[in-house]
Amino acid sequence: MKFLFPFVLCFLTYGRIFGTETDSPIQPALDIVYPALVRIHVVSESGSGGRMQKNRGSGSGTIIHPDGYVLTNHHVAGRATRMTVRLADRQECRASLIGTDALSDLAILKIDRSDLRDPKAALPVARFGNSDSLKVGDVVLAMGSPAGLSQSVTKGVVANTEMIAPGGNGLSLDGETVGELVRWIGHDAVIFPGNSGGPLVNLKGEIIGVNEVGIGSIGGAIPANLAKSIADTLIKYGEVKRSTIGLSVQPLLKTSHESSGILVSGTIQGSPAAKAGLQAGDLITALQDKSIPAARAPEDLPLFNRMVLETPIGSSLHIRGKRDGKEKTWTLVTEEREPMQPREKEFLAWGITARNLTKLQAKSMNRADSDAIVVQSVRSGGPAAAAKPAPPAGSLIMKVNDSPVRNIDDLESVTASITKDVTEPVPALITYEIDGKSYLTVVKVGVEKSQEQPAVARKAWLGVSTQVISSDLAEALGIVGQKGMRVTGVYPQSQAEMAGLKEGDLLLKLDGEIINASRPEDADVLAETIRQMSIGGEISLDVKRGKDTLTIKVKLERAPAVTSELQEYQCETLEFSARDVGKEDRLRDKSDESEKGVLITSVTHAGWAALGGLQNRDILRSIHGKDVDSIETLKTIVEEINRTKPTHIPFFVRRGITTRLIELEPTW
Repeated sequence: MKFLFPFVLCFLTYGRIFGTETDSPIQPALDIVYPALVRIHVVSESGSGGRMQKNRGSGSGTIIHPDGYVLTNHHVAGRATRMTVRLADRQECRASLIGTDALSDLAILKIDRSDLRDPKAALPVARFGNSDSLKVGDVVLAMGSPAGLSQSVTKGVVANTEMIAPGGNGLSLDGETVGELVRWIGHDAVIFPGNSGGPLVNLKGEIIGVNEVGIGSIGGAIPANLAKSIADTLIKYGEVKRSTIGLSVQPLLKTSHESSGILVSGTIQGSPAAKAGLQAGDLITALQDKSIPAARAPEDLPLFNRMVLETPIGSSLHIRGKRDGKEKTWTLVTEEREPMQPREKEFLAWGITARNLTKLQAKSMNRADSDAIVVQSVRSGGPAAAAKPAPPAGSLIMKVNDSPVRNIDDLESVTASITKDVTEPVPALITYEIDGKSYLTVVKVGVEKSQEQPAVARKAWLGVSTQVISSDLAEALGIVGQKGMRVTGVYPQSQAEMAGLKEGDLLLKLDGEIINASRPEDADVLAETIRQMSIGGEISLDVKRGKDTLTIKVKLERAPAVTSELQEYQCETLEFSARDVGKEDRLRDKSDESEKGVLITSVTHAGWAALGGLQNRDILRSIHGKDVDSIETLKTIVEEINRTKPTHIPFFVRRGITTRLIELEPTW
């Protein structure tokens, strides 16, 4: 888990216990809720270093149903492989995970009644209250089991009924940003590590929140109305399914005079929103005829997100809004939202952990489909790490021998097949992709080797990236004894692309001469030969493509500038640096010259650009509506800004597969 602010998830460490006197005004609430409090001990797993590593932890929970269902946080129990709970009367029993939801950070467990002293005895149950009725200043009680100790309570008041994380980004759990959906109940009842999942209670003894984080001296609780809805769904279905329309939104710009609505920051290509024609900069004023209040701050975004997420999957969604001040309407059909980060699985035979590739991730990589798995981590010295070349973390495995690997189940099946009844390492031909380039490699299960990396060519240029056809690859490809290079990627709009070279082509001869490459150290043989030739000259390549043998003539071109040679500009007034987009950038992003913009290379910490939200690797497309197609145009625009000194400067950027408008507010 990563945090965008010094959050303290109330989990694992130790805290002090606060007791109460019998004549305390909070005693009635304690008498109602305390019996339903449970302490949760978990053994959880997470992938790292090519293994699923085990961790122990503890948190809190509340029995919310007579059948023994317990409500807690996802970050407490969502990755648990084994759990025990301790009840208020000190009984301990096993529990199973019924369902978990990373986006809301909630999970439901069920107590194993067979472990109770009297399996038929009624369990104490706490009830939900109405969190919408809370007001700043209301007295609240934070209950739980800090540091895995006995039940405790702290007392405070509601400080904020719609608290979000500083910066509006929330905290990230298994790829989900909790702040997209949750606005916390902020309160000053002391929260200790280990209180995670425990209830926030009013003086009536009702659950009005689920404690999740501590931010400084302020606690944050998930509102009970949201928690009850999620809990009911998890109990009934074991999961929460939500709608998506492929739309991102942001607050209105500070210069906007609109009285209602929320600003579209971008759409995902091929999504319902994109197909319906929604664009960055559009104003949405109503969903299904329900007006959208003016979104002036990040606190307003979760309300809109929840409206979309809770729309029934596959239903028609009618949207009203404006574009350039003119009324517009859009109608689209929602799609099912995938988990942002599917659970990883350990593959000891390969020395990796891997997870399924989602459709959204596939789109972000400009892939046509999600038929692949993602290498999540690699064990140092393991079989995958020893392959040459080795598939690194983040690479996509698409095929093992002749078997496609579309998901985790496919890899499990093919692994069982190729290792059945064998007593020694099994070489397997792997097809994998990284940074838009396709590679082949041979993984020998159980073999530990090191690897080397190829160099880079300059001067005359062929317009492809390659790998050596090693003896292992030659044997696996059925061309024993052949030498040469395999094309791992073809640069967009290069002479090689125009000539018809394709990813996966085997280059065996250059102008009739064998390409003498068969070892890792031969990686630069072809590039070095090309480098000695004349720019504009034509070469002839003997190419093997599948079962076909081809002769392809390619005109050599001047090698593109390396990254260090691209024009760069440091904008001192707005405190960021940028450079022109290079060939390597376009190959990685699979974009062509038609996409204009400059690449942000650095953003000064705590500078104007950073405060506005600009990030490294953003593609800056326009400023103040003026296109930025090169460093030269950026310089011209910045010179005008320095001269006119505007107080608000809107930037339009692409970040990954999405776009957004950000606003810089320099003080001149």
